[in-house]
Amino acid sequence: MSITALKGFKDIVPGEVETWQFIEKTARDIFHCFDLAEIKVPILEKTELFIRSIGETTDIVEKEMYTFIDRNGASLTMRPEGTASVLRAYIENGLLAKKAVQKLYTIGPMFRHERPQKGRLRQFHQMSVEVLGSDHPRVDAELMAMAWLILKKLGLSAGLEINSLGCPSAGRPSMRPCLIFCTRRKISAMTANAGGRPIPCGCWTARAATARSNTGTPHRFLIFSAPAAPAISAR
Repeated sequence: MSITALKGFKDIVPGEVETWQFIEKTARDIFHCFDLAEIKVPILEKTELFIRSIGETTDIVEKEMYTFIDRNGASLTMRPEGTASVLRAYIENGLLAKKAVQKLYTIGPMFRHERPQKGRLRQFHQMSVEVLGSDHPRVDAELMAMAWLILKKLGLSAGLEINSLGCPSAGRPSMRPCLIFCTRRKISAMTANAGGRPIPCGCWTARAATARSNTGTPHRFLIFSAPAAPAISAR
């Protein structure tokens, strides 16, 4: 019996590698123009790192992480995203003491146990950019400019749409009770239980995990797909 690659994992063969190298070089050149430094973080991390940073009730933590117990009994996880690992490295290595504002990027494989489909693999590659030590609005502007420049350099056209939940001291605290008030009236139609499986509701589908959101993050109420979504979201 022949041994093949795991489902959701893909070889990058000659002829494709050169394209990957070109994309990575293009991104690195632009990152360096914005004074970003590369950081390489491990593929394996302690599971609690992602539970604390991503959220215990998110789909990533509940369903998609590659987690296992090693020979010493520790729970380890193959990184599903880059931000948590970069922040852990930033704190553990005392990078704040070396430079007040750290502008870091990392490029590498991430792992999520999703249903493989066109354009989505269980091992995928991601570029992550983190600016730590500054909350100035120009940081957001620089990140959007970098992304736009990378796409332009690669010959891709893209539009930019900007949205915001407001500043932490004003917009977000006032929005949370409004979201909870609105969605509590819709919860019976959105889901039949809190088991986490999709429940069909007329012409759209809601995730049952949203039933727990009245005591957690209200934005999870809005995780559903349907023609009705814009109308419900707007209210």
